[in-house]
Amino acid sequence: MNTSLNRRRFLRRSAASVAAGPIVISARVLGREGSVGANGEILIGFIGCGNRARQLMEQTPRPGRIIALADCYRPRAEEAARALGRSDWTIYQDYRQMLDREPLDAVVVATPDHVRTLPCIHAVQAGLDVYAEKPLTAYVREGRVLVEHVRRHQRVLQVGSQQRTMEINRFCCEFVRSGKIGRVKKVQAVNYPGPRAMVDLPAQEIPAGDDWDAWCGPTRLRPFHSDLQFAWMQWRDYSGGETTNWGAHGVDQIQWALGKSLTGPTSLRPLSPGPNGKVAMKYEDGVEVHFELEGTGPMGGGIFIGTDCKMEINRNRFAVNPPNFVKDAPPPEVQDKWEGAGWIARPHLQNWLDCIQTRETPNADVEIGHRSISVCHLVNITREVGRKLQWDPAAERFVNDDEANRLLDRPRRVGYELPPV
Repeated sequence: MNTSLNRRRFLRRSAASVAAGPIVISARVLGREGSVGANGEILIGFIGCGNRARQLMEQTPRPGRIIALADCYRPRAEEAARALGRSDWTIYQDYRQMLDREPLDAVVVATPDHVRTLPCIHAVQAGLDVYAEKPLTAYVREGRVLVEHVRRHQRVLQVGSQQRTMEINRFCCEFVRSGKIGRVKKVQAVNYPGPRAMVDLPAQEIPAGDDWDAWCGPTRLRPFHSDLQFAWMQWRDYSGGETTNWGAHGVDQIQWALGKSLTGPTSLRPLSPGPNGKVAMKYEDGVEVHFELEGTGPMGGGIFIGTDCKMEINRNRFAVNPPNFVKDAPPPEVQDKWEGAGWIARPHLQNWLDCIQTRETPNADVEIGHRSISVCHLVNITREVGRKLQWDPAAERFVNDDEANRLLDRPRRVGYELPPV
């Protein structure tokens, strides 16, 4: 990592980038204001400073060094810096100012779901590498646009699906994928609840230091209410509910174990009605996944029913029937290092930092994250339209269904449009 290298990367891309519309250019790329930190440090800024972001701040390993935070609710960024005893971090309310002024190499984007994609795009346009929390997107179309920007600007983007770095999960998914449980006949998954429909809530006073317009981002500018900003995961405009929260992990493991990380199902159908209805989907090879487990089941994986064995994959653990079917699993000490901190992400962050230095593909690359969360979006769309759908994973379109295809995209408010590629 050095300033001249960053500048060369920028110059190689700049001519092509101009045609794609305005971009944010970081001070680090232009070589302004300071050079690479001592000992090959990777200078990091955080966009979004809520609970998950703070956990990532605490777990960011060397050579990463956090130097700045940005949050449209400025008191939250200030609180995070105080809680971690860091008076040296520069605080911004507008992340674009941070991208422009700070000598950054990379950013962590941990905003609410509905405003995550645009900062990621602005960061890669600025020549920065990105760690983006899951779920990567709020709808399918913006995910494809993000992938195209990341590829065009040759950036490293790691999605926060840390199970991709867990040794137990890697072993289990390879075990299933290589046919060691026999032919997979069916996969059972948790029936993750979807989001609530939006309702009009009474207006409340906007808290001091809160840029409510920026928080709403591409969505409708509704009157402020604390249940929107601080309980956003339940609302459809801002999230896909648990289907895109824990479902992002569970579906990702299913895709990985079935060898479908870069594709998706070819059909989906409702098994029961309603916004939280059970859904079945089928891949081109005939394997079906049923989101049908209620009140129990592996939130971070699935139950793979093979002709020789049944294997349940969950976060950092597995179970098989018949017992003792697996003889060569990683030793207990490998599994133990992930225990005691349910949100641990340090090794996954380390993989990201390593790839920033080597320019290799990270464990949870942007295309993988996009494909996994797209499946979650498809489940919610199937519930919404309430009928069987044919999906073309190559074109990322439903076959002969205009109504369903309209749900792959969303209108965005003026000022929050996705930049063309």
